[in-house]
Amino acid sequence: MNQQQSITLTNTAVAHFQKMLQSQKKALGIRFGVKNAGCSGMAYVIEFALEIKNDDQKFETAGVQVIVDQKSLSFLKGTEIDCVQQGLNAYLKFNNPNIKGECGCGESFTADEQI
Repeated sequence: MNQQQSITLTNTAVAHFQKMLQSQKKALGIRFGVKNAGCSGMAYVIEFALEIKNDDQKFETAGVQVIVDQKSLSFLKGTEIDCVQQGLNAYLKFNNPNIKGECGCGESFTADEQI
């Protein structure tokens, strides 16, 4: 699968998720998705993947499995996920080429289509 069809993690995101996964021994990886929510219409969903379904897509960066359901993939393909550290705070930043606009808080986005 080429880079534009995949989801990638920066080195800081890999370190962040590796640390999270160490505390969840049953997790197979990190599940990313989108749902209708937020002030701009769509929001990211991040959770531990405890199973892999038939229509899930898997991507791996430095040993961290990223699992995405087929519906969400069209909104996330080509996305790079970064973990940004600002002082004592850290947050995930989605460099998503599929969005058309974001809300001011960065929690939600708009796209050409909805789920």
